[in-house]
Amino acid sequence: MKTELLNFNHLIRAAEIIQEGGLLGIPTETVYGLGADGLNPVAVRSIFQAKGRPQDNPLILHIWSANWLERYCEDIPDAAYRLAERFWPGPLTMILKCKKRTPQELEALRTGPVCSRTHFGPRIIPDVVTAGLDTVGMRCPAHPLCRMIIQMAQTPIAAPSGNTSGRPSPTTAQHMLEDMDGKIPAILDGGPCEVGVESTIIDLTCTPPRLLRPGGVIPEQLEEVLGRVKVDPAVTRQLGKGEKPRAPGMKYRHYAPKAPVTAVKGDPERGAAYIREHLSHTRWDGVICFEEFLPLFVQAAGPVLSLGPAADQAEQARRLFDALRAMDTTDVKHIWAQCPNDSGIGLAVANRLNKAAGFHIVEV
Repeated sequence: MKTELLNFNHLIRAAEIIQEGGLLGIPTETVYGLGADGLNPVAVRSIFQAKGRPQDNPLILHIWSANWLERYCEDIPDAAYRLAERFWPGPLTMILKCKKRTPQELEALRTGPVCSRTHFGPRIIPDVVTAGLDTVGMRCPAHPLCRMIIQMAQTPIAAPSGNTSGRPSPTTAQHMLEDMDGKIPAILDGGPCEVGVESTIIDLTCTPPRLLRPGGVIPEQLEEVLGRVKVDPAVTRQLGKGEKPRAPGMKYRHYAPKAPVTAVKGDPERGAAYIREHLSHTRWDGVICFEEFLPLFVQAAGPVLSLGPAADQAEQARRLFDALRAMDTTDVKHIWAQCPNDSGIGLAVANRLNKAAGFHIVEV
């Protein structure tokens, strides 16, 4: 099977793939996702197979609007609707209580045929989406093509990032094709992703609300709506043995290129100087640095890529995964990467870079 690249003129074909239980690469404003009918357990299981994704890693459901929340969730707090009014459509995922399923519905999911198009079987969230949790992540994406597919298919779309599990997330259709060619029927090309890192995930089932993953909606913006927000320890460290992830990206090594990464955090000028001092000056060492410090590495034998200006965290978010993937086209055996501070969307960039480095971080 060769994977097709679809465009705006192929929206009907794209929606049919979802309706018929197939997999589709979908553009969002954050990263490209590997989408399937989120109420079809057979289709959702195929996501895990195509990605090589662990089964205990829950998925996010992408919906058309906040009006869909009551179909699939219960005990929805007022805070969810306040957040939706402010940030949806947009790069925010809310963890909510999943609507309870009756024993009869669960048995029908386990034993009965499921076909989205003909609506065989119950239209409820299967356990494979939630990884057996009683909560579910819900997001209303902003990308117009993604929204059209949800509306045309008339079903929530389960969609983790469209990369092989563990690799840097795709921010272009070509990135996704590198990982998924021959594994899925098609990818809908919606151009480069505007945000460049996955959505913010906020858990609204606890008090105070807990930030499980930083992203395009920054903590300061969440606090304007919610008041106090607690940052989950997994944002800045690796989950320990036996700890169960409550959201995607919390447990496993993620976003990583083939070569090991060392993240260098602290004052940008001192960080660049530290990297230059410890660089092997062979083609086996690659560097990802802030744009201002590129001249420091003109003598470097290996590849040197810009993460964007030190003061422009939004540009760093857009460039990070592209830079990590670009390193995979070289023969480097180690990557030095400057890491932004934890303010604003810098927290999301630092989180992804630290996970790519397996939390091998040097503080300067």
